[in-house]
Amino acid sequence: MIVENVKQGTEAWMQLRVGIPTASGFDKIVTTKGDRTKQYQKYLWTLAGERLIGNKEESYQNAAMQRGILMESEARSFYEFTYGVTVEEVGICFQDKSRKWAASPDGLLGKDGCLEIKCPMLPTMVGYMLEGNLAMDYKQQLQGQLLVTGRDWVDILAYYPGLNPIVVRVERDKPFLKALEAELQLFCRELSITEAKLRGEK
Repeated sequence: MIVENVKQGTEAWMQLRVGIPTASGFDKIVTTKGDRTKQYQKYLWTLAGERLIGNKEESYQNAAMQRGILMESEARSFYEFTYGVTVEEVGICFQDKSRKWAASPDGLLGKDGCLEIKCPMLPTMVGYMLEGNLAMDYKQQLQGQLLVTGRDWVDILAYYPGLNPIVVRVERDKPFLKALEAELQLFCRELSITEAKLRGEK
């Protein structure tokens, strides 16, 4: 694993993500069952376009996303206090020196774990409390983080002030990881071919 310790959300962090599939977008490549998604082509074209313009596509931040950014530090402090650990914040992680794909976990824990923080809006949080579907809603992202970092588990934390936080530990799903990596290899190959076509290269 190669780690670039730039602050998440900054321009430098965004530049490192240009034209690269990242764990938060793996759900546009594979379904929770490891099959190719209907969003595959659009995501591929988006990343190919980014490579040509040299920037990330402008992304809209809704209220929930903005709120999540503001609450993340509080949620991380809660996790550290509750479990008596220190969360190592990182910028972006690449699986290897090829830098074909990446992940940006909200923290690394010791030598074996990762932390992913979600600060959802109230109805979403209540849904997680009632239905217990937090980990499944983010399966591709969580497994993607494990693929990139090589770690054994990731804790996903859903945090909303005044409600009981939810922490779910997700371990490596070997069959899914195999399917995910295979699809990522194909995706990156198609991405390079598409970029070459757009540049008029043979």
